[in-house]
Amino acid sequence: MTADPLIEDQWEIIRHLMPADLDEHARQHGAMRRKRGQITTAEQLLRVLLMHIGGGLSLEQTVARARQRGLAELNAMALHKRLCTAGGWFAALTRHVLDGMLPYVNQSSLIPGHRVRLLDATTISEPGSTGTDWRIHYSMRLPDMCCDFFELTDVKGAESAKRLPVEAGDIVLMDRGYNDREAIAQLMAAGALVVFRFNSGSFPLLDAAGKPLNLLPKLRKLRIGQALELAAWFVDKSKERHGLRVCVLKKSADAARRAERKILSKARSRSDKVKPATLEFAKYVIVLTNLPEDLAGAGLVLELYRGRWQVELGFKRLKTLLELGHLPKKKGESSIAWMQGKILCALIIERLLCEARSISPWGYPI
Repeated sequence: MTADPLIEDQWEIIRHLMPADLDEHARQHGAMRRKRGQITTAEQLLRVLLMHIGGGLSLEQTVARARQRGLAELNAMALHKRLCTAGGWFAALTRHVLDGMLPYVNQSSLIPGHRVRLLDATTISEPGSTGTDWRIHYSMRLPDMCCDFFELTDVKGAESAKRLPVEAGDIVLMDRGYNDREAIAQLMAAGALVVFRFNSGSFPLLDAAGKPLNLLPKLRKLRIGQALELAAWFVDKSKERHGLRVCVLKKSADAARRAERKILSKARSRSDKVKPATLEFAKYVIVLTNLPEDLAGAGLVLELYRGRWQVELGFKRLKTLLELGHLPKKKGESSIAWMQGKILCALIIERLLCEARSISPWGYPI
């Protein structure tokens, strides 16, 4: 499914997913403060903007296509101004589409009674940038593969589990970039169940006596492919202790060598020294969780964590199929609106895929 023909030739399918009173919705969120030129309705404005963002057209190509289709008569600068005021509206439309997906993503679960959610973030740079300019924080559910949360921040918006709104019983899968004791404690206090990759340098663990837990001597006896489970604790800022299970799997020799090379390459690029313990930890997959043992044994916990890779594939799809990886804009307002619009396009496609599993063949609900 490509965005271009869907937006232009099958517009009614997309329109059905939008708020009923689109004009009022646009006015409330600042996209239609007044009628200017040929753009007199919110539907007209949304079609033209999505032609530009979802169809991969330049501003000049978009206004030419809009004129050819009889949608609107405007120039590229007028369209750019409209885009700059549409960021808040796109964000509200995204929330509306997300809300519409909830009945579908709640229908199935890997572990009955629990939502399995994958949390991660990806970066986007503006033209000519030498660093990160924007960051998208994104949560996807398994096994539905549908987004249920996203947040757009600038470069200062650090990856943090505190951003994710959770409900009691949610199972949140995260990589080692989320080894923040305060954030993990906050999720656990809200009743969430966490499964995250251990970072030995930023998440100190304690044994039952409250002393630092030395994991490596306990791991050296493992055989390749063998799993091990240990009890551990950590303390948050208020010195409260929280219990976790440490689930470990020893990697194959080839996988361990690849991990070591990656660590050494990153260290060379930063002129850092690598501790021997860091290289030894690279021989293992170490996952921390507060999932009860009767709900998921060590093997299932490690299998669950493997599913976290799906959110990485989701980012690859956003950056390749929807061309989200590099911004064609330089102005802050247009950059934000363009990215919000890209996320909206992605969620429209996901919403249609969710509905396609259970609705009749014509492609949209009555």
